Amino acid sequence: MTPARFSPLQRLFHWVMAACILAMLFIGVGMVSTISTRYLTLVSIHKPLGIAILVLAVLRLFLRFRRGAPPLPADLPEPMKLAAHLSHLALYALMIIMPLLGWAMLSAEGLPVLLSSSLRLPPIAPQQPELYALLRSAHGYLAYAFFAVILLHLGAALYHALVRRDGVFEAMAPVPTRTLTDP
Repeated sequence: MTPARFSPLQRLFHWVMAACILAMLFIGVGMVSTISTRYLTLVSIHKPLGIAILVLAVLRLFLRFRRGAPPLPADLPEPMKLAAHLSHLALYALMIIMPLLGWAMLSAEGLPVLLSSSLRLPPIAPQQPELYALLRSAHGYLAYAFFAVILLHLGAALYHALVRRDGVFEAMAPVPTRTLTDP
């Protein structure tokens, strides 16, 4: 029988990643909008947080393949089902691509990705100023796209929770908001 809710671990990863990704987006905005001494602090948070999001996204994707997902409501129109599937593909792709782009961008600039004072990631791109510029632009534009997809995801979650009340929101809610049947 297909569960009515995501597993507790899937829900935990979802909500932890939601907080991390929102923090990351705002830290990124702060980084590009300041030249103060706060810039270095923001960068020192941004790099390891990006790698943490990458690791969590891979683990979450593994869980998704292993555990699956509750089915969408049978009465949900097909275009909305397609939008749900495509938006989830976009979210997973961006959760993986954004940290990799940031890592490659820093590699192309010749800067290390330090996760701690003793843990340094190897470069994943050649050191080239032109490549750095291209990757930096891509990272910035995709951050805006990521923010837009997140807003759509949030809007859809609120639509399912407040308008349709069809159990879609409850499937990922951190705690049950109504009685659902889990196996």
